[in-house]
Amino acid sequence: MGLFGRKNDTATATAQAAPAAVSPEPAAPTGDYTIDASHSTLGFVARHAMVTNVKGSFLDVTGTLHLDGSDPSRSTASLDVRMDSIDTGNADRDGHLKSADFFKTEEFPEMTFRSTEVRALGGDDYRVTGDLSILGTTKPLSIDLEFNGSAKDPFGNERVGFEGKAEILRSDWGLTWNAALETGGVLVSDKIKLNFDISAIRV
Repeated sequence: MGLFGRKNDTATATAQAAPAAVSPEPAAPTGDYTIDASHSTLGFVARHAMVTNVKGSFLDVTGTLHLDGSDPSRSTASLDVRMDSIDTGNADRDGHLKSADFFKTEEFPEMTFRSTEVRALGGDDYRVTGDLSILGTTKPLSIDLEFNGSAKDPFGNERVGFEGKAEILRSDWGLTWNAALETGGVLVSDKIKLNFDISAIRV
């Protein structure tokens, strides 16, 4: 069925056997949603010393979604990330990432994303393109998202879920600090993988 609703295969099979019992498919979610920070994650993976991966996440992610189930291209997304909420599981490394070598969190406290285009790729897959701003530099970014479905939680909230991924070159946003290795190569990769797990509540 696509964004933002799933087809019920069981209902389809029943419809083929007994057309009179067919129920209409649930309406695709449409409306305004607020990202639930306590159930959403923006993670990242960087190559360290050319041989292993360092994983981390930002713990303070807020934002809004506008979903248009009948015309996904009219959907929008907005994300705001507190850069000092970075967490890699190592306090010294987190402190370095917040410093002037990397994110300069005192001068640039937020990273933002504002969508400019949403494209349906087929099934539950979508590509959201927008402007990513880091350190005062804004560059385009495309995020491939999968719609995980919608549900009403035990507290009566109407929720939708998405998971997605993207890749950036951190140097495009002025994140150029590095250190050379004696064996060749550098300490931190330029390519960074981003992972999104988003839960949003209808407002």
